[in-house]
Amino acid sequence: MIDVYSTATPNGHKVHIMLEECGLPYRVHHIDIGAGDQFKPDFLAISPNNKIPAIVDADGPDGKPISLFESGAILIYLAGKTGKFLGNTDREKFTTLQWLMFQMGGVGPMLGQAHHFRIYAPDKIEYAVNRYTNEAKRLYGVLDKQLSKTAYLAGNDYTVADIATFPWTRSWKNQGIGWAEFPHAKRWFDEISERPAVKRGVDVLASLRKPLVDDKAKEALFGATQYAKR
Repeated sequence: MIDVYSTATPNGHKVHIMLEECGLPYRVHHIDIGAGDQFKPDFLAISPNNKIPAIVDADGPDGKPISLFESGAILIYLAGKTGKFLGNTDREKFTTLQWLMFQMGGVGPMLGQAHHFRIYAPDKIEYAVNRYTNEAKRLYGVLDKQLSKTAYLAGNDYTVADIATFPWTRSWKNQGIGWAEFPHAKRWFDEISERPAVKRGVDVLASLRKPLVDDKAKEALFGATQYAKR
């Protein structure tokens, strides 16, 4: 059994979807990031960067429990555990990993900044809004160009690269994106949206998601609490 410590955000959904796609048994533990659950000692013991998601697999590689944080690392681990969604040959695996790293290093951080400055920042700083909206459009352009040539990001097979990237594109409106500019990415988005495991994955903990608008939540996520030494 895999214990998942998470909430309904793009990074959380990556792991929820992967678990559903792989058919692995799991239990979900809600980490209320607006209430500051991510700073509690028990969670920090498995996720020292105080970010969701994290997992504990009672049946680790050597038969002993293993805990993991960082969504990309978790996806690679689950792919290795099940032999699914990473490719079969070395060429396929490295091609998949480069697109997974593209998501981890580009799509996630940059679209996250677009969300912050467009939606959450108390002051609308035109320079920041323009910078990250333009970067979001550039990244969607990279996705669209790749998906004009292949069915999925790493080729003609669905992989962890798609599982990692898809949840971030669900908030395209908040990122200042119009799908008309990116028809190949829209085709990919619509196809993945209809996968039964994806539908189940994005529903995990969705009923517990709350708008991050109150002062306590903003402090936990964007204030001094986030930067305190632990």
